[in-house]
Amino acid sequence: MNNILVVDDDAAILNYLNLFLLQTGRFKIKTVQDSTQVFKILENEIFDIILIDMDMPNVTGIDILNYIKNEEVDIVPVVLTGVEDVDLAISAMKSGTFDYLLKPIEEEKLLQVLDSALLNVDIKRAKSDPDEKVSRKSLKYSEEFKEIITSDPEMLKIFHLVEKLSVTDNSILIWGESGTGKELVAKAIHNISERKDKKFVAVNAGAFANELFSSEFFGHAKGSFTGAVSEKKGFLEEAAGGTLFLDEIGELSLSIQVKLLRVLQEEEFYRIGSTENIRTDVRIIAATNKNLFDEIKKGTFRKDLFFRLNINSIYLPTLNERTGDIPILANHFLKIFSKKYGKDISRISAKVMNLLKNYYYPGNIRELMNIINSSTIIETGEELGKNSLPNYFLKSAKHSYSGSDGLELKSIQEVEKEHIKKILEHTEGNRTRASEILGISRVNLIAKIKKYELT
Repeated sequence: MNNILVVDDDAAILNYLNLFLLQTGRFKIKTVQDSTQVFKILENEIFDIILIDMDMPNVTGIDILNYIKNEEVDIVPVVLTGVEDVDLAISAMKSGTFDYLLKPIEEEKLLQVLDSALLNVDIKRAKSDPDEKVSRKSLKYSEEFKEIITSDPEMLKIFHLVEKLSVTDNSILIWGESGTGKELVAKAIHNISERKDKKFVAVNAGAFANELFSSEFFGHAKGSFTGAVSEKKGFLEEAAGGTLFLDEIGELSLSIQVKLLRVLQEEEFYRIGSTENIRTDVRIIAATNKNLFDEIKKGTFRKDLFFRLNINSIYLPTLNERTGDIPILANHFLKIFSKKYGKDISRISAKVMNLLKNYYYPGNIRELMNIINSSTIIETGEELGKNSLPNYFLKSAKHSYSGSDGLELKSIQEVEKEHIKKILEHTEGNRTRASEILGISRVNLIAKIKKYELT
């Protein structure tokens, strides 16, 4: 049985939750009405989950969340509140809360959250187990990760996490910059899951105008708009029984977010221009390169959709956080493109490898791949030399972004702005080619051009 601590200053809520959870026969419950006692209890007793009311006198829910985070208490927090407050929700998320439930609490929803939280407990404790060997050989489904080239210990830990998350049917949110391999991880999740014999459908939400995305996502009825000459199935129906991967989820408009939330909650949707209710059985894996906490704060992303998608989450490190992988990735790409272009390039020169290892990669792995790709086309010898490297890369590589040798330290935004400017100069303003080099969608690139006033 799992141990749950419930903290609320309302005795009626405590009695209700105590009775309901005990009746399931699955949990041991401890209730606390005086929140000032919580810190001492957490010091002396072990729990799997803590249910915390946010609005309490003396010691608030945020105080407890901060204590759990700062003291690294081994417990999964779930917030309970009677107030719909965006600022409060964001504070709770940043303090490490697993989920956020509004009162009155729906019993079925509560049990779903607890089940997901308990899975999170198992994963968290397995990751921190010093006896657990982290290697490709220790993976049960190592074959499903063969496309992800790495020897980085943190990436191997992520593979083990992916294996554990794959066996559930929960939604998953993958965080990470463009070009870090989010779609490859999503494919691995699908291939390990019980849905592996059904379709895996990958969609880049940032590649569509919002009006077009709605039609492509949900499908449309014949005659629903000009040009709709026949009925069309959308991405949801294509992925029926399987997995739908939505990349750049942060680009979706609020109106489409509402419809997606309905799909996740009710497992049903309507085609555009149709009144027929269509049931769906699909697992949603979403990915984002945005800080969704900031998007929620700005009002451009729904908090309730965030919690629905973020039942389990995976963070993928940037290439700059796994620099030990640069040589093996560079050689891997060299082998692929040498074969593709019929070249006999067997190695990368020491000078080029040094430049590659010390470069800042705004486009991450995809940018490294594009650098090797274009260099392989130009190289005529058996060794990939400096003269074959793209001009923009050579110009950027001359300057260190680390602030060493007395150079000015720059923010990520400044580095990104300068890098996009160099890429646009390299492509002579060709935005499609620039977006390919950067490893982002054209829509995303245009948004960054406007943001940094590069037009």
